[in-house]
Order: sequence, then structure tokens, then C-alpha cells
Amino acid sequence: MAEAAVRYLRDGRLEGEHAPALSVSGSLQCCPLAARAMLHVTAALASQAASGKSQARGLVIVAFDRSPEVYLDFMRRRGLDPNTFNRCVRILDCYSDPIGWKQKIQSQQHQESSVEPCSMDKENVTIFRSVKDVDKLMCSIIDLGRGFEGEGKIYFTIAIESISSMLKHASVSSISGLLSNLRSHDQTSSIFWLIHSDLHEPKFSRAFECLSTMVASVEPAVVDSVYEEEIPGNMSFLEKNYSNAKFYVRLKRRNGRVKHLYEELCVEGNDVKFISSPSVSAEVNQNLLPKVGLYISSSI
Repeated sequence: MAEAAVRYLRDGRLEGEHAPALSVSGSLQCCPLAARAMLHVTAALASQAASGKSQARGLVIVAFDRSPEVYLDFMRRRGLDPNTFNRCVRILDCYSDPIGWKQKIQSQQHQESSVEPCSMDKENVTIFRSVKDVDKLMCSIIDLGRGFEGEGKIYFTIAIESISSMLKHASVSSISGLLSNLRSHDQTSSIFWLIHSDLHEPKFSRAFECLSTMVASVEPAVVDSVYEEEIPGNMSFLEKNYSNAKFYVRLKRRNGRVKHLYEELCVEGNDVKFISSPSVSAEVNQNLLPKVGLYISSSI
């Protein structure tokens, strides 16, 4: 089922439509697993772009939560060699120096010591130091996407991790506008993002779901009432939730049906595995739901 989400993003947009979008949400209880699910989708789409099996020629990763080295290391372990990675992946690093403080300190030290400040930029990593400027952020994402090589029209996929970190620096309306503009850009093949839903008011999380055509939620595998009381020494269910989770996907089809899918997400070492549970899957006729636009997710 996670692979179905990857295929949906891999196939990209149709002429005259906005790019398909996936919103991945997770709570703090299973935050590491939601991030792992995001890494899995990112690596899978990078591999598809590298092999020429996707509409997109490359993947632009907007990294807020983790260092670019995390993505580099994860994809190397997935078998993506450095040459292929440099050709089909670009990382906009909003993690290392998000508001430019490190650069200012280096500049001051350079003036005092006459030593050249070191550059952190790599061939496929671009440091972004103005995260409060959403318009500039959008231009930087599109510029990186346009840098991929190929014949004909160049499409690219965008991965953003995470919306929650972006909300520390910009308003909900400005970030919603950014996602909407990226979806409507004629070179965007698909876009997906991560949001930590329990850090925000429900109406804010729903606002970002409304911008997506597919919603995935990572929920705790074990729910224990003692968690509310935080009984000392009772960590078994917490440990369980750091290696296993429930992975739900709600996909809106073009024929007007909403498909619900469910899998178990398991982490074994550095591997992320999804175990299907087809008996939980179901389809809901959207005619029973309020009338909404094609790309607006209804509350089910």
C-alpha cells in the first residue's frame, strides 16, 4: 500500500490538472516512524527517477528537520550510487543555517582573523538561509527543479520535511499558498510533505490535508491508558511504538471514489517494511460525501 502511494506520485500529473500531493501526518508518540515513512517514500521516488520510470527527472528535497547527510546516507544504503544521486537529487538545506546566523558569525570571524570562512555547500546540496521569506523559498525550489537534465519538458518531484518546522517561521496562509503554487507549477510532477499533526490545532492540519489528493497517517501500534499517567518504568508499549506503527492512507480517485488502505509499518535496524492488511481496506462512494472539488479531501 505504501508502494501504491509511491506509484501514484511516480506517475505524476495529467495535462490540465494540478500535481498529485501526499500529506503524511504523525503524532509525537510515533514521530520517528512518520519520519521513517517519509524517508522510505523519498528514497523510492529518487530510485524511480534515477531509473527513468517516473514522470519526474529528479527529486528536490526541502530539508527542515534533518541534516542532508541523513538523506544521503539513507539513499546510499538503499543502493543509490553517488553518481546517480548527484544526477537526480537536489537538497535545499533549510536545516544547517535556517536564518543565516552561522554565516554572520563566520563572516565576523573572517574579518577578525583574516581566515576564509568554510563553505558547507556540496554539489547537490544548497544551503538556504532565509526560511522566513516564503517567496524566496519557492523560487529556490523551482530553480533547483529546473536544473535537472533531460529531453523535452523537465518535471520534478518535491519532498518537504516538515510543514511543522516551516510553521515556526511563517504563517499557515503563506505556507498553504506556497504548497498551492508549487502544485500548480507546470513543471511539478508531484509533491509530498510531513506534518506533526498533534503540534497544531486540528483546523490547521485539515487545511493542509485539503491541499492534498492523498493523506497518510502514522498512528501508534499500541495505545495504553497508563501513557496518560506516565508510570515510571513502564516503557514496553513506548518501545513498541518506536519500532511498529499503523499506516493508513486515504486516496481520492479521479472517478470520485475514496479508497482507504491500511498496513503495518515496521522498522528493523535501518530497514523500513510495510506489511499489508487487505481485510481492513475499504472503498467509500464519494456520492455519500459533501460535494467538494477534485483536490479537496473530505472529512470521513
